[in-house]
Amino acid sequence: MIRKAVPADVPKAAAIYEAIFDREAETVSYTNWLRGSYPTFETAQKAIESGSFYVGEEDGELWGSVILNSVQLPEYAGIPWTLAAEPDKVAVIHTLCIHPAHGGRGHAREMALFCEETARAQGKTVMRLDTWEGNVPANRLYPSLGYRLAGAAEFFFQNFVRENLNCYEKAL
Repeated sequence: MIRKAVPADVPKAAAIYEAIFDREAETVSYTNWLRGSYPTFETAQKAIESGSFYVGEEDGELWGSVILNSVQLPEYAGIPWTLAAEPDKVAVIHTLCIHPAHGGRGHAREMALFCEETARAQGKTVMRLDTWEGNVPANRLYPSLGYRLAGAAEFFFQNFVRENLNCYEKAL
């Protein structure tokens, strides 16, 4: 089940972030995130406060989380989007993550589809997102769900890392 997060979910979501950092330290980094900088407990807390945080849960255990809002990063202005929409009609997926212990079960796909359904219910007509160019799973997932690669650009993400991000879009 995917639901709107509540304050008690914040530490559990932060634990998912830490589990991802731990896994990536042992294997390969698909996120290019930086432990202690992004995502953090505060990331989840701010998303709860803004009402844009959702979690996937099974038998009382969180398996994933996502931030869904209309915040388009400044670099989005330079992307050659083909789906035009007023800013209030655009939904943006941020920080979709699945606990490594729950990977390979289709939860990322489930979460992305939930975001689409939620955005449609909010009256949005376009979904956008970005992901690091080295995030192989995400760069396979989104096209398989009908997302179009609109372009790529260097982002100064969270003012701490310069990275190339692929930007995707889909009509809702």
